[in-house]
Amino acid sequence: MLDKILNKVQTGELTIEEAKQQLAAYENLGYAKVDHQRKQRTGFPEVIYGEGKTPEQLIAIIDAIQEHDNDVLATRISREKANVIMAHHPACVYNETARILYHKRTLETSSNDNGYIAIVCAGTSDLKVAEEAALTAELFGSNVRRIYDVGVAGLHRLLDNLEEIQGANVSVVVAGMEGALASVVGGLVSHPVVAVPTSVGYGANFQGISALLAMLNACSSGISVVNIDNGFGAAYNAVMIDRLTHKSEK
Repeated sequence: MLDKILNKVQTGELTIEEAKQQLAAYENLGYAKVDHQRKQRTGFPEVIYGEGKTPEQLIAIIDAIQEHDNDVLATRISREKANVIMAHHPACVYNETARILYHKRTLETSSNDNGYIAIVCAGTSDLKVAEEAALTAELFGSNVRRIYDVGVAGLHRLLDNLEEIQGANVSVVVAGMEGALASVVGGLVSHPVVAVPTSVGYGANFQGISALLAMLNACSSGISVVNIDNGFGAAYNAVMIDRLTHKSEK
Protein backbone atom coordinates (compact mmCIF):
# COMPACT_ATOMS: atom_id res chain seq x y z
CA MET A 1 0.00 0.00 0.00
CA LEU A 2 2.85 2.41 0.85
CA ASP A 3 4.47 1.98 -2.58
CA LYS A 4 1.13 2.56 -4.28
CA ILE A 5 0.54 5.84 -2.43
CA LEU A 6 4.09 7.09 -3.02
CA ASN A 7 3.83 6.30 -6.73
CA LYS A 8 0.62 8.33 -6.92
CA VAL A 9 2.37 11.28 -5.27
CA GLN A 10 5.24 10.95 -7.74
CA THR A 11 2.87 10.97 -10.72
CA GLY A 12 0.78 13.80 -9.33
CA GLU A 13 -2.36 11.72 -8.78
CA LEU A 14 -2.20 12.54 -5.06
CA THR A 15 -1.11 15.64 -3.23
CA ILE A 16 1.16 15.32 -0.21
CA GLU A 17 -1.78 16.21 2.05
CA GLU A 18 -3.95 13.49 0.47
CA ALA A 19 -1.12 10.99 0.88
CA LYS A 20 -0.83 11.87 4.58
CA GLN A 21 -4.53 11.17 5.04
CA GLN A 22 -4.26 7.79 3.37
CA LEU A 23 -1.24 6.85 5.49
CA ALA A 24 -2.98 7.81 8.74
CA ALA A 25 -3.72 5.02 11.24
CA TYR A 26 -7.43 5.73 10.96
CA GLU A 27 -9.80 7.77 8.85
CA ASN A 28 -12.26 10.05 10.60
CA LEU A 29 -15.66 10.04 8.90
CA GLY A 30 -17.28 11.95 11.74
CA TYR A 31 -19.63 9.16 12.80
CA ALA A 32 -16.93 6.48 12.42
CA LYS A 33 -13.16 6.26 12.69
CA VAL A 34 -12.10 3.55 10.24
CA ASP A 35 -9.04 1.65 11.48
CA HIS A 36 -6.95 0.99 8.37
CA GLN A 37 -3.99 -0.56 10.22
CA ARG A 38 -5.84 -3.10 12.34
CA LYS A 39 -4.75 -6.05 10.20
CA GLN A 40 -1.09 -5.08 10.56
CA ARG A 41 -1.51 -4.91 14.35
CA THR A 42 -3.76 -7.89 15.02
CA GLY A 43 -3.76 -10.09 11.92
CA PHE A 44 -7.46 -9.37 11.31
CA PRO A 45 -8.98 -6.46 9.38
CA GLU A 46 -11.54 -4.15 10.95
CA VAL A 47 -14.99 -5.72 10.88
CA ILE A 48 -18.15 -3.62 10.55
CA TYR A 49 -21.03 -4.28 12.96
CA GLY A 50 -24.08 -3.49 10.87
CA GLU A 51 -26.86 -3.12 13.42
CA GLY A 52 -27.61 0.49 14.29
CA LYS A 53 -25.85 1.88 11.21
CA THR A 54 -27.72 3.32 8.24
CA PRO A 55 -27.08 1.99 4.72
CA GLU A 56 -25.47 5.33 3.84
CA GLN A 57 -23.06 5.07 6.77
CA LEU A 58 -22.21 1.49 5.85
CA ILE A 59 -21.56 2.45 2.22
CA ALA A 60 -19.19 5.24 3.28
CA ILE A 61 -17.31 2.94 5.68
CA ILE A 62 -16.98 0.28 2.97
CA ASP A 63 -15.71 2.95 0.55
CA ALA A 64 -13.03 3.93 3.06
CA ILE A 65 -11.99 0.33 3.67
CA GLN A 66 -11.75 -0.53 -0.02
CA GLU A 67 -9.78 2.62 -0.85
CA HIS A 68 -7.04 1.17 1.36
CA ASP A 69 -7.23 -2.23 -0.37
CA ASN A 70 -8.62 -3.95 2.73
CA ASP A 71 -11.19 -6.74 2.69
CA VAL A 72 -14.75 -6.00 3.74
CA LEU A 73 -16.62 -8.01 6.37
CA ALA A 74 -19.85 -6.63 7.80
CA THR A 75 -21.94 -8.59 10.30
CA ARG A 76 -25.62 -8.30 11.29
CA ILE A 77 -26.70 -6.88 7.95
CA SER A 78 -30.38 -7.14 7.06
CA ARG A 79 -31.54 -8.04 3.55
CA GLU A 80 -32.89 -4.49 3.12
CA LYS A 81 -29.54 -2.91 3.99
CA ALA A 82 -27.68 -5.41 1.83
CA ASN A 83 -29.76 -4.52 -1.22
CA VAL A 84 -28.93 -0.82 -0.84
CA ILE A 85 -25.22 -1.48 -0.23
CA MET A 86 -24.88 -3.90 -3.15
CA ALA A 87 -26.40 -1.34 -5.51
CA HIS A 88 -23.29 0.76 -4.75
CA HIS A 89 -20.89 -2.16 -4.29
CA PRO A 90 -22.04 -4.93 -6.68
CA ALA A 91 -18.89 -6.99 -6.02
CA CYS A 92 -19.98 -7.57 -2.41
CA VAL A 93 -21.57 -10.92 -1.52
CA TYR A 94 -24.45 -11.29 0.92
CA ASN A 95 -25.24 -14.41 2.96
CA GLU A 96 -28.73 -13.98 4.38
CA THR A 97 -28.56 -16.87 6.84
CA ALA A 98 -25.33 -15.58 8.39
CA ARG A 99 -26.45 -11.95 7.96
CA ILE A 100 -22.96 -11.21 6.63
CA LEU A 101 -21.96 -9.01 3.72
CA TYR A 102 -18.39 -9.31 2.50
CA HIS A 103 -15.89 -8.70 -0.25
CA LYS A 104 -12.51 -10.38 -0.39
CA ARG A 105 -9.92 -9.63 -3.00
CA THR A 106 -8.55 -13.16 -2.62
CA LEU A 107 -9.95 -16.09 -0.67
CA GLU A 108 -7.15 -17.32 1.57
CA THR A 109 -7.95 -20.88 2.53
CA SER A 110 -5.61 -23.06 4.55
CA SER A 111 -4.44 -26.30 3.01
CA ASN A 112 -6.36 -29.36 4.15
CA ASP A 113 -3.19 -30.64 5.83
CA ASN A 114 -3.48 -27.84 8.42
CA GLY A 115 -6.71 -29.11 9.94
CA TYR A 116 -10.04 -27.40 10.41
CA ILE A 117 -12.52 -25.79 12.77
CA ALA A 118 -15.64 -27.82 13.58
CA ILE A 119 -18.83 -25.77 13.82
CA VAL A 120 -21.17 -27.95 15.87
CA CYS A 121 -24.76 -26.75 15.94
CA ALA A 122 -27.49 -28.15 18.18
CA GLY A 123 -30.56 -27.41 16.06
CA THR A 124 -31.77 -25.86 12.84
CA SER A 125 -33.14 -22.89 14.80
CA ASP A 126 -29.54 -22.04 15.78
CA LEU A 127 -28.33 -21.88 12.18
CA LYS A 128 -28.10 -18.09 11.92
CA VAL A 129 -25.55 -18.01 14.71
CA ALA A 130 -23.74 -21.13 13.48
CA GLU A 131 -23.47 -19.76 9.95
CA GLU A 132 -22.21 -16.42 11.25
CA ALA A 133 -19.42 -18.36 12.96
CA ALA A 134 -18.73 -20.67 10.01
CA LEU A 135 -18.59 -17.97 7.34
CA THR A 136 -16.51 -15.64 9.54
CA ALA A 137 -13.95 -18.39 10.10
CA GLU A 138 -13.80 -19.17 6.39
CA LEU A 139 -13.36 -15.52 5.46
CA PHE A 140 -10.51 -15.30 7.97
CA GLY A 141 -8.79 -18.16 6.14
CA SER A 142 -9.59 -21.26 8.21
CA ASN A 143 -10.99 -24.51 6.92
CA VAL A 144 -14.42 -25.23 8.36
CA ARG A 145 -16.55 -28.33 8.70
CA ARG A 146 -20.21 -27.93 9.56
CA ILE A 147 -21.84 -30.51 11.82
CA TYR A 148 -25.44 -29.37 12.17
CA ASP A 149 -28.56 -30.56 14.00
CA VAL A 150 -26.74 -32.79 16.48
CA GLY A 151 -28.32 -31.60 19.73
CA VAL A 152 -28.59 -33.72 22.86
CA ALA A 153 -32.25 -34.61 22.25
CA GLY A 154 -30.90 -37.11 19.72
CA LEU A 155 -27.47 -37.96 21.09
CA HIS A 156 -26.92 -40.69 18.47
CA ARG A 157 -26.69 -37.97 15.81
CA LEU A 158 -23.76 -36.39 17.64
CA LEU A 159 -22.04 -39.73 18.14
CA ASP A 160 -22.38 -40.53 14.43
CA ASN A 161 -20.28 -37.41 13.72
CA LEU A 162 -17.93 -37.70 16.68
CA GLU A 163 -14.82 -38.76 14.76
CA GLU A 164 -15.01 -35.69 12.53
CA ILE A 165 -15.50 -33.40 15.54
CA GLN A 166 -12.60 -35.00 17.42
CA GLY A 167 -10.33 -34.42 14.41
CA ALA A 168 -10.70 -30.64 14.55
CA ASN A 169 -8.13 -28.18 15.92
CA VAL A 170 -10.93 -26.38 17.79
CA SER A 171 -14.71 -26.67 17.95
CA VAL A 172 -17.33 -23.94 18.07
CA VAL A 173 -20.45 -25.35 19.73
CA VAL A 174 -23.69 -23.45 19.16
CA ALA A 175 -26.77 -24.27 21.24
CA GLY A 176 -29.87 -22.70 22.70
CA MET A 177 -32.51 -24.21 25.04
CA GLU A 178 -30.54 -25.50 28.07
CA GLY A 179 -27.17 -25.31 26.27
CA ALA A 180 -26.08 -28.82 27.23
CA LEU A 181 -24.35 -29.62 23.95
CA ALA A 182 -21.19 -27.67 24.82
CA SER A 183 -20.58 -29.68 27.98
CA VAL A 184 -21.19 -32.97 26.14
CA VAL A 185 -18.77 -32.09 23.33
CA GLY A 186 -16.23 -30.78 25.84
CA GLY A 187 -16.14 -34.19 27.52
CA LEU A 188 -15.49 -36.01 24.23
CA VAL A 189 -12.69 -33.99 22.58
CA SER A 190 -9.05 -33.16 23.35
CA HIS A 191 -9.05 -29.68 21.83
CA PRO A 192 -10.47 -26.30 22.95
CA VAL A 193 -14.21 -25.69 22.70
CA VAL A 194 -15.70 -22.24 22.17
CA ALA A 195 -19.32 -22.33 23.31
CA VAL A 196 -21.98 -20.01 21.91
CA PRO A 197 -25.32 -19.79 23.75
CA THR A 198 -28.20 -18.72 21.52
CA SER A 199 -31.45 -16.95 22.31
CA VAL A 200 -33.43 -19.91 20.95
CA GLY A 201 -35.84 -21.45 23.44
CA TYR A 202 -39.09 -21.11 25.34
CA GLY A 203 -39.93 -18.70 28.19
CA ALA A 204 -37.52 -19.80 30.91
CA ASN A 205 -34.70 -19.73 28.37
CA PHE A 206 -34.76 -15.95 29.02
CA GLN A 207 -33.50 -15.11 25.50
CA GLY A 208 -30.38 -17.22 25.96
CA ILE A 209 -29.50 -16.48 29.58
CA SER A 210 -30.26 -20.04 30.69
CA ALA A 211 -27.97 -21.46 27.98
CA LEU A 212 -25.29 -18.90 28.85
CA LEU A 213 -25.34 -19.80 32.56
CA ALA A 214 -25.33 -23.52 31.79
CA MET A 215 -22.29 -23.18 29.53
CA LEU A 216 -20.45 -21.03 32.09
CA ASN A 217 -21.11 -23.76 34.67
CA ALA A 218 -20.18 -26.65 32.37
CA CYS A 219 -18.64 -29.62 34.13
CA SER A 220 -16.31 -30.38 31.19
CA SER A 221 -12.96 -28.60 31.13
CA GLY A 222 -11.53 -26.69 28.17
CA ILE A 223 -14.68 -24.72 27.39
CA SER A 224 -14.67 -20.96 26.82
CA VAL A 225 -17.97 -19.12 26.47
CA VAL A 226 -18.79 -16.06 24.39
CA ASN A 227 -21.85 -13.83 24.58
CA ILE A 228 -25.36 -14.84 23.54
CA ASP A 229 -25.73 -15.23 19.74
CA ASN A 230 -22.12 -14.08 19.20
CA GLY A 231 -21.13 -16.37 16.36
CA PHE A 232 -18.64 -13.79 15.10
CA GLY A 233 -16.80 -13.59 18.42
CA ALA A 234 -16.63 -17.37 18.68
CA ALA A 235 -15.20 -17.65 15.18
CA TYR A 236 -12.61 -14.95 15.86
CA ASN A 237 -11.32 -16.83 18.91
CA ALA A 238 -11.44 -20.16 17.10
CA VAL A 239 -9.42 -18.80 14.17
CA MET A 240 -6.77 -17.47 16.57
CA ILE A 241 -6.48 -20.95 18.09
CA ASP A 242 -6.42 -22.52 14.64
CA ARG A 243 -3.61 -20.21 13.53
CA LEU A 244 -1.57 -21.02 16.63
CA THR A 245 -2.00 -24.71 15.85
CA HIS A 246 -0.53 -24.13 12.39
CA LYS A 247 2.44 -22.25 13.86
CA SER A 248 3.20 -25.06 16.29
CA GLU A 249 3.25 -27.57 13.42
CA LYS A 250 5.93 -25.66 11.49
